[in-house]
Amino acid sequence: MKIEVIETIGKKVSNTFLGNAFEALKACGINGKVVVVRDMQTILKYGIKSTPALVINGVVMFAGKLPSPEEIVKLQQQNLSTFT
Repeated sequence: MKIEVIETIGKKVSNTFLGNAFEALKACGINGKVVVVRDMQTILKYGIKSTPALVINGVVMFAGKLPSPEEIVKLQQQNLSTFT
């Protein structure tokens, strides 16, 4: 599983956002890689209009807000086939 935390160039994503992503992975028992992305081409490729954003296995799950670990876990559980 690949989780991308998207932020705009020049802005630092909050440690809370990264922590939420790691916590959600742990809660689901999923081994995955969390990557911080600042590349404008990647941001445009996903069609993200506002950051921060969360992309799981190429699917934009959140954009423009900071999801809680519970929200991330709920999405992972609802869409498990998308993320495996």
